[in-house]
Amino acid sequence: MPTRSLIKKNKYIDSVSLMAISTKAAALDGVVNAVAAMATPMNKDVLTNQGLMTDDIAEATPGDLVLIVVTNGDEAGADAAMNALIGLLDRKPTGQASEIVHHTIAAAAAARPDANIAVISVNGQYAAHEAGKALDAGLNVMLFSDNVPLADEIALKRRAHDAGLMMMGPDCGTAIIGGISLCFANKVRRGRIGIVAASGTGAQEMSVRIHDFGAGVSELIGTGGRDLSAEVGAIMMLDGIAALDTDPGTDVITVISKPPAAAVAEKVLDRLAASEKPAVACFLGAGPELMKAAEVRGVQLFNRTKPAALAAVIAGGAREADLDLHEINRPLIEEVRAKLAPEQRYIRGLFCGGTLCDEAMFLALEKFGDVYSNIQKDPAKRLKGSDPSRAHTFLDFGDDEFTNGKPHPMIDPSNRIERFNAESADPEVGVIVMDFVLGYGSNPDPVGVMLPAIIEAKGAAAKTGRHLEVLGYVLGTDRDEQGFEEQVKKLTDAGVTWASSSTNTGILAREFVSEGEDA
Repeated sequence: MPTRSLIKKNKYIDSVSLMAISTKAAALDGVVNAVAAMATPMNKDVLTNQGLMTDDIAEATPGDLVLIVVTNGDEAGADAAMNALIGLLDRKPTGQASEIVHHTIAAAAAARPDANIAVISVNGQYAAHEAGKALDAGLNVMLFSDNVPLADEIALKRRAHDAGLMMMGPDCGTAIIGGISLCFANKVRRGRIGIVAASGTGAQEMSVRIHDFGAGVSELIGTGGRDLSAEVGAIMMLDGIAALDTDPGTDVITVISKPPAAAVAEKVLDRLAASEKPAVACFLGAGPELMKAAEVRGVQLFNRTKPAALAAVIAGGAREADLDLHEINRPLIEEVRAKLAPEQRYIRGLFCGGTLCDEAMFLALEKFGDVYSNIQKDPAKRLKGSDPSRAHTFLDFGDDEFTNGKPHPMIDPSNRIERFNAESADPEVGVIVMDFVLGYGSNPDPVGVMLPAIIEAKGAAAKTGRHLEVLGYVLGTDRDEQGFEEQVKKLTDAGVTWASSSTNTGILAREFVSEGEDA
């Protein structure tokens, strides 16, 4: 297949922009694969594995931009595709006549003395250095970059804490500050519930559920996924709680995290208990001991997102009787069970969002012991992303193994489509579960890009007399640009079962393949 490559020397573009450019280029007519990436060692390894490495790329430096297109047409088509990719790089947003370029964070901060936050998205090996410069300039930091060493994260957060600044991240994908959504976030109404989140899609899910229940978000402070580890010790979550505690626009404080270290979870609960404001915590995977610790402290703790969001809204003054709770559809469960053959015993979860994957996996673990995942805490049940599925398998396609050198699955669904095709042909699969994340930064049509594969797979299964149950969850609001209702309708029109929340998704998935137990 005709391939074109181009190196732009000393041309830096941040990883978020490159993700979007790669996805747009891959959608061009005749393009089989498109790459827009910095020539870092990690990205070179990915290109080598894909058979795209050349001598020129091997000699490129991390400050050089690499462009590659692989096409299925003729040589002229390959040239046209490369020109189109270059055009995507040079295209300015509509209505933007010019841009101001600053070559250092210090220069940018000096030119914009009214700015108080820096959003940083560079390769992980440079991220800590750039974040440090932003802190030196007196800026709060949202560090989108991943693959930052743990020691650097701890040092940056201690430094920010001492300076009275926020250090959100590394690997912080979601925040809403002063009503402005940053990176991956949804359009939600402003209100008086504040969120501190050590998970990206967990933050999105909480904000969306709060919006869905008719309330709103005052501030959403991300911390990065490792903040509640034993090593980091919740430095930023504790500072985030303190910030919301003194914020006159916040009446209720809500925190969410993937499974935290036990001792760190108790520190967070102690801080919430010390607040005069109502507090709600959601620790996915929390067991009876942690639940008891929260009860003793008078803090509402949940291990599911939907009831946590509901409790926060009620703490803000809403009445449960007035809310549309989207209860579990028990007749639907029986209907799906009746369609599945006896050998269709297993769930296969293919998720863009790590927290959404975690919640579905923990709900499955409440009933099944043979649950495997690339984010399983049990080493005996942990899979690599490239491993074949075993029994009930839940995959987080946003994990580093999948995103090294490739766009996030919220932008580029190619990895998930490939895996979906394999899972849909497995006669032991009872239900395939997928999330579709709307909002800023996400694919403009996340359902649409999956539909051809879904329709083809359901048709192929039907020809063999097998029902293929696909369960989809759309994480978004009526204000998101992708169009929430339109996305849901595309799913249901294709015969996909729609779930109304992350919690309901996990419950429906496990009940579809259970043997008659109550949900």
